[in-house]
This record gives sequence, structure tokens and C-alpha cells, in this order.
Amino acid sequence: MIKRHRDGVPFLEFPNLAGLPGVRHGVFTRNGGQSPAPWSSLNVGRGTGDRPDVVAANRDRVSRCMAGLRLLFIQQVHGTGVVVLKAGTARDAGPDAPLTGDAMVTDIAGTGLVIQTADCQAVMLCDPRRRVAANIHSGWRGSIQNIVGKTVGTMISDFGCDPGDIRAGIGPSLGPCCGEFVHYRDEIPRALWKYKGENRHFDFWAMSRDQLSEAGVPEQNIHTSRLCTRCRNDLFFSYRGERDTGRMAMVIGLQ
Repeated sequence: MIKRHRDGVPFLEFPNLAGLPGVRHGVFTRNGGQSPAPWSSLNVGRGTGDRPDVVAANRDRVSRCMAGLRLLFIQQVHGTGVVVLKAGTARDAGPDAPLTGDAMVTDIAGTGLVIQTADCQAVMLCDPRRRVAANIHSGWRGSIQNIVGKTVGTMISDFGCDPGDIRAGIGPSLGPCCGEFVHYRDEIPRALWKYKGENRHFDFWAMSRDQLSEAGVPEQNIHTSRLCTRCRNDLFFSYRGERDTGRMAMVIGLQ
């Protein structure tokens, strides 16, 4: 991952997305914001108990780091809904009338697609030839239902993308070191037990890579951050590690 720092806010970039012309993205950490503990400090989550004005200020900091992209948030529900955003449809997902889903796909310039995380994966996608960007909230429930493959399919069906052109970045999340599922026999389909290591720990990074590959994204176009949010709670919010915590912003958009 490439380290960046802008206006006092640190963030990371995927090396396979960083060089794409007209594309902005950022994997933001928990640092560089204004929130007090336990949300310290760059919390962008409205439903965490943090003060709304502080969350708004943190979101503004993220937008400035993304060259002023208008940030689009959705109500994430751990499902497989893909929000398609074309001309005339993009709007902020406010608390009164939020867009609901767990993935977004757009070809609209100036819009930054935001996924909020605190152990779940954010999987960023971009087709630089068709100029289409996508961002996916792939928690374990979304992962076992293959929301990653569904989103690639939406890019193909709704925007004419060739999966061979898609670049993908799998963000910081619960790694196989900490991804323990005590009740995996009831929660995770048997076909996916091949991703289980010792002590009921699952490798959801490998699962997402395989889902991307099965959807037609070339292996060389996929980059995995391999950063565990629970192990690195100095950098990232972790629900499993802290319970009462904030949410990080994972952003991708077209300039």
C-alpha cells in the first residue's frame, strides 16, 4: 500500500489504482480527525454515538483529501444490493431518505463512493477504459453471498465493462489471523469451508480474490492490502477488537 498524507490526514492507496488517470481513491485510517474517544479520531459513521457536527467535519476532511469529490454514503445492511448510479440519480444518502445497499457502481464524474468499515472488507473496483468505478461493502454475510461477483456482473451488464479491464483493491479488514467464526457450521456454507484454517479462522481475503477471479478479473489486476484491522487498531477501527468504535471511510471516484 502507498502512504499518502494531505492536510494533516493520512490515507493509503492501492498501487494498481494509484496510477489510473482521472481516478481518485483513498483507504482512510482512524487517524487525522476530530472525534474524541472511543471514536478517535477520523470517524465518518453517523450511527456510532459520535456528535453529528464532528462526523460532518471528518467527512469534509475526507472530501478535501479526495480533491473535493462529493461523497456518497449509503445505508449498509449486510446484503447483496447493488446501487447503480447514472446521470441524474446520484444524491447524498442522508438520514431521512438514505440509499440502501452494500455496493455502488457509477460512471458519474465528481462523485466519491464511500464504504464505511470497522472490520468488514471494502473492495474497490475500477474500469479505466469505460471509466466506471465501484465500491463494495463485503462483510462475511455479503462475502458468502458473493456480493463481489454480483457487483462485477453489474459493471458488465449495466455499463458494458470487460472484466479483463477491471482493477481491484481489497482493503484492510479482519484477517485470517483474527477472523474466527465459532458457529461457522451454521453460518458459512460448507462449500466455503475450504477457506478455513486452524481454530475456526477463515481467510476472507482469499475468498474475495477467488470471487473476483471467477468473475473474470485477472489475477494480476487484484491487490490485497493484507492489513488486519483487529491487529492494527492503532491504524484502523475494529468492531471485534473494541465494540464501541468508529467507522473508517474507503473512497473511490472519478474526477
